Amino acid sequence: MKNLSEEKSLFEHHSFLVEKGHDMIRIDKFLMLRLANKSRNRIQQCIVNGNVYCNNKKEDKSSYKVKPNDEISIRFEYEPIDKNIIPENIPLDIVYDDNEIIIVNKKPGMVVHPSFGHYSGTLVHALLYKYSELNNLENQERPGLVHRIDKNTSGLLVIAKNSDSLTHLSNQFSDHSIERRYIALVWGVLKDDHGTINGNIGRNKKNRKIMDVYEDEKIGKPSVTHYKVLERFAYVTMIECQLETGRTHQIRVHMKYIGHPLFNDNEYGGDKILKGTRFSKYTQFIKNCFKLLPRQALHAKSLGFIHPKIGKKVYFDSDLPEDFKNLIKKWRAYSNSNLLTD
Repeated sequence: MKNLSEEKSLFEHHSFLVEKGHDMIRIDKFLMLRLANKSRNRIQQCIVNGNVYCNNKKEDKSSYKVKPNDEISIRFEYEPIDKNIIPENIPLDIVYDDNEIIIVNKKPGMVVHPSFGHYSGTLVHALLYKYSELNNLENQERPGLVHRIDKNTSGLLVIAKNSDSLTHLSNQFSDHSIERRYIALVWGVLKDDHGTINGNIGRNKKNRKIMDVYEDEKIGKPSVTHYKVLERFAYVTMIECQLETGRTHQIRVHMKYIGHPLFNDNEYGGDKILKGTRFSKYTQFIKNCFKLLPRQALHAKSLGFIHPKIGKKVYFDSDLPEDFKNLIKKWRAYSNSNLLTD
């Protein structure tokens, strides 16, 4: 958890006291009148992101009308001072490597590319150190990247080594012809052995860092996830997911949407005991599971696509990482034991 000095170093802070007799106007307009160099759009974005406070409470509505004596504060995220990426010698699990592509098995906890708060130690930093040819690509913030997976998701990524391969692979992602399969552990026991989830995915209206499912296509983008059950345990299910589209957090938000959040997914409610008993032994068991896999239970297991040079379908597969394997072993043992009746 960040202390106050760390928090201040990440944000530009402003505070105001609404004067007595002040007109009751919208909070975004109030702030715009007092912050000459900030646009109304950026102020509204701060409100959506939870960075505006009224009387020490988060205010998430731009339409809120300020009142005399209200204490208003706002914080703006700083942009990175230096966007130049210095390559870093970080070990990588390279599954495949030729003149056109790289297949890397990303470890959990590694951010794919630099972003706010992550200016070093990313996959991109490691790739630029190992593959100097990536320096020739135009987008130096995301050289060779055609897709990404979340920081706490492990698994396979394909990286292009040159502009032609980047275009070729990007086109395959655009037309949804890339074959991607994930392994996930979700809360609850799915009734059907397989199924398809359709839901338009867009930013959550209150928290821009997470996604939500909307019926209105104007708000969210059409998204399709196919799943099949691999193994059922006492109160959780291991599934394989195949993506037909590739939206941010797609599997995580789709599984929450159907009532089966990913195990230990802290952004989508899976880091609580959602199914099971009230026995103290079970509660301790779940706590031990969370410690064993301190992230969402999701692994990008396989990738299939047309090789940009050869012109033929190639397929790459990976094993579950040790933390995920150990979690499955623990649930399997629990399900087969007499602890269920304790």
